[in-house]
Amino acid sequence: MVKPLLTLASPAGARGRLSVLVLHRVLAGPDALVPEAINAARFTDICRWLDAMFNVVRLDVAMRQLACGNLPARALAITFDDGYADNHEVAMPILKRFNMPATVFVTTGFLDGGCMWNDIIIESFRRTRHLKVDLQQFLPHGSICSFRLDTPMQRRGALDRVINAVKYMAPTERLTTVCRIAEHLDVTVPTNLMMRSDQVVALRAGGLQVGAHTVTHPILTKISQDTARQEMRESKLFLEKLTGEAVPLFAYPNGRPGEDFDDSSVALARELGFEAAVTTERGAACSLTDPFRVPRFTPWDRSRLRFGARMLSTLWTSRPRAWVRHTVA
Repeated sequence: MVKPLLTLASPAGARGRLSVLVLHRVLAGPDALVPEAINAARFTDICRWLDAMFNVVRLDVAMRQLACGNLPARALAITFDDGYADNHEVAMPILKRFNMPATVFVTTGFLDGGCMWNDIIIESFRRTRHLKVDLQQFLPHGSICSFRLDTPMQRRGALDRVINAVKYMAPTERLTTVCRIAEHLDVTVPTNLMMRSDQVVALRAGGLQVGAHTVTHPILTKISQDTARQEMRESKLFLEKLTGEAVPLFAYPNGRPGEDFDDSSVALARELGFEAAVTTERGAACSLTDPFRVPRFTPWDRSRLRFGARMLSTLWTSRPRAWVRHTVA
């Protein structure tokens, strides 16, 4: 029932539209602290639905097809951000089972034992034995700083507030702050959440594509142009040396236009030789889409019908005028 409507909304050829999914982790099983996180069972369901409803194409191939006007009907690309180890350990075997390509955008500075700042907070509240904490000395003035941690719900509420309080700190200050919070909660920062370099190589050998996602995942609008250039360039060069091939795709950290990246970020992506860059603004790409502002989204629906309806709604409501190509001076 949904598939014919998807074909109408996303036909083959010059009027084609490209849906791009953005995912992060694929856990081995459910997580009581983060129940909305996608696990292996849910990802298997998603791949099964995609197999029935869409033509899944590797993102770089899809972007070239879109530019040439020969995109297949119901085209869709799968992407993962950050470079979590479970992308290799859990997601890749499921993708191979369905013979589906995907692109993994890797934050290179966290490979081989690193940990992203938000995961330091999540794992600190997951692992601490403290049932009551006061973080006033670490958080900005005006933040809620005192938390009860008796239940998973309380721990989740606390970590959400702390993440929001430190998200837009300068990168060095933010990392220092979250490490001090982990120490205050008597937690050792985990070293196995992100991929190792050899897993990135294995991922590529397994048929998945590797894209760049900066070195330390900064908010590009909050750092200098020179620092942004270095972050983007160094992640690209590192991955090209590691994989032995060009890395044509980039994902803006956080990815919200105007807030997390801007025109200068787009200009840098072009300058550094990327062919396309992806955002996290909801929508579907069309022939008028700026290839350096490709929309992506995550459908969280847990049933096939609702999932299909969400995908269809996004295709119908995406307006070409919202994704026109930008001219960069």
